[in-house]
Amino acid sequence: MPIQPLKLRSASRSTTGSQETFAIPAQARKIVPAVSVAVVRRKTVLLVKRARPPSQGLYAYPGGKVEPGETLAQAAARELKEETGLEARNYRPLREIHIDGSGENHAVDYLLTVFGALYVGGEPVASDDAETAAFYTLAEMAEMPLAGDVFSVAEDLLGPAQDARR
Repeated sequence: MPIQPLKLRSASRSTTGSQETFAIPAQARKIVPAVSVAVVRRKTVLLVKRARPPSQGLYAYPGGKVEPGETLAQAAARELKEETGLEARNYRPLREIHIDGSGENHAVDYLLTVFGALYVGGEPVASDDAETAAFYTLAEMAEMPLAGDVFSVAEDLLGPAQDARR
């Protein structure tokens, strides 16, 4: 049976001043594979403060889109190197998260695979995608503006801390 083209029955429209935006129905959005990597160094985890959408201004794990021909683990290693200059080892997938792009009026959703990895060496340097890149404890993270599941992933990796509640 041939695949039928998707017919858009409706899209919501809103106007703000002279800007007009259209919300694209979920069934019309493409799902893009993406990765992030939580690098552990002793009892800390690497975070970047995002300089661009999505999650601009929030702290998150370094990551991005998977490029054609890459495995998820290769993409995680590449994104870590590009965004922080660091390398890690023992990459392992921790969880998958569906990110609905409609909240920021994107035509795509992301299927994010979050990896855990072990720190190898060096100091993180933020790239143009990030304002800062540094290692943080759970107690520090509890006071920071974090994206999505960042805190719960860190707790899974480091274990719950008595003085860190979110």
